[in-house]
Amino acid sequence: MSWSEIPCLSIAIAPLNTNSDAKHFAIWVLKAPYPGGYVHYDCPWPDSLTQTWQAWHQLFSLQPLPSVWNLQPSSQDNALSLLTPSSSQSPASYSARLMQQLGLQLWQWLFGEALQNSYAQSMGIAMGQDRPLRIQLEIRDPELIALPWELMQPRPGKPTICLNPQLRFSRTTSDVDPLGIRCTAQSLKILLVLGEEVETPGHPSQPENRLQLQKEANALAQVLEPSDRNRQGSDNILPVSCHVDTLIQPTPSELIETLETGNYNIFFYAGHGICAPAGGQLLLRSGTPLSGTELAQVLVRSEVTLAVFNACWGAQSDRQNGQAIPRSSLAEVLIHHGVPAVLGMRDSITDEEALSFIQAFTSALADRMSIDRAVAVARQQLLTVYKFNQPAWTLPVLYMHPQFNGELIQPLDYLETELPENTPSGIRPLISLAYLRSLDVSNQVWPIRGGLMRVGRRSQNDLVIQERWVSQRHAEIFYRDMSGTGSVPAYFLRDFSRYGTLIKSSNGWQKVHHQEVKLESGILLKFGSSQGQTLEFAIEEWQTHDTGEKG
Repeated sequence: MSWSEIPCLSIAIAPLNTNSDAKHFAIWVLKAPYPGGYVHYDCPWPDSLTQTWQAWHQLFSLQPLPSVWNLQPSSQDNALSLLTPSSSQSPASYSARLMQQLGLQLWQWLFGEALQNSYAQSMGIAMGQDRPLRIQLEIRDPELIALPWELMQPRPGKPTICLNPQLRFSRTTSDVDPLGIRCTAQSLKILLVLGEEVETPGHPSQPENRLQLQKEANALAQVLEPSDRNRQGSDNILPVSCHVDTLIQPTPSELIETLETGNYNIFFYAGHGICAPAGGQLLLRSGTPLSGTELAQVLVRSEVTLAVFNACWGAQSDRQNGQAIPRSSLAEVLIHHGVPAVLGMRDSITDEEALSFIQAFTSALADRMSIDRAVAVARQQLLTVYKFNQPAWTLPVLYMHPQFNGELIQPLDYLETELPENTPSGIRPLISLAYLRSLDVSNQVWPIRGGLMRVGRRSQNDLVIQERWVSQRHAEIFYRDMSGTGSVPAYFLRDFSRYGTLIKSSNGWQKVHHQEVKLESGILLKFGSSQGQTLEFAIEEWQTHDTGEKG
């Protein structure tokens, strides 16, 4: 298994035709990290879940509840008696309780007894590999797409499925064209497109309207560029650059021509659109819509990896005669045609909330996080700012192609461990050559080449330690040039492991777990257990010239 591959549990839901008045669904595992994880069972939809969903919808959504979910009068009265807030209850506490109740009921329904065992085993495998578990959900009933599945949580006090740091959650569809071969990038290259805004008065050609849109574009571009943050506070030894180009109300031909230059890995659309059977329509400018199918084809040809839509219809199905049309949402259509990842909105989101999410999301991508992890980090930002009882953090919906590993930017693990030259003459700055030396086995020394050493039990590591308490990917030691901050360059240790890393100080052995610490020359380390071998970290000064000799 490569560094980028993580265990995946993929689950599908599809309606069943039965003679019963109750709605029945088939739930089964499409993909599991072990052979015994494939299960298939029939699960009826409970009235209690419909009642909670209706109460949620009435409180939080501006859209009308589809008639298929309408309750009979007796059931509706029962729902109101269970879910209507009491006079002593504040609106905030009621909404928080309602959100939690819906999340718990969705989890209990989906992860029934049969699937719960598959989930637990898959989670155990992921933890044993010191990796997260990727969960993908395929919903083949268009009426269920509107539900906030991102809310699911196993029990009170536990994180929801989309916020759990041990999970990577996304929606998917197996009705897809094959994923084209594309290389991970070294930078964020974004095409920002502003389309028609129906709430803006005037014709697009009017100067005042164009000026307003240009101001919006400038503000969005500033939010999308996390370069300053990368230079001033990132933990990466190799920060990611970001470049944004803007199109304001382009014609379809102008948009297609720009995309086909192949210069972009992210397509970002902000503007109006409508639901339609072919993936909706983007209203680029008055009288010139572009269908989701047309957009999908050009995105695939241009090798765009991620499409983001700051519009309330991107993850919604089209409807005909009151019924949702299968696989008609923009996100599903783009994934179907082979776009690796699509982020849309399940419902309306305010501009302030959207900007907060976008800023956190692009910053996480610039930190080389996978797309599904970056979405979780941005959700947490919304949750922190707008509190648990607000649904903003549940509105973004991420779809990922089932063959896509989630990587937009090349992870740090794959980069050449080589410090870049930073002067025209090729002379590098004064750096430090460091190494680990075993105190248990004589003459065993492991140099830290190029400023980065990965430590763990897996063979891909730079230092492989075959001890049972050492994790597959245990820790890394890296060089950070801090001269720009007034501090001398230094080496740091970052722990990722299950059992931690022991470091000996004047106070004895101290445990570092999921933390980063600065290393001083002469410090002693043990990885995973006090029974492990003792290693000494040491530094010696050297300087490389353009002749390649040490000075």
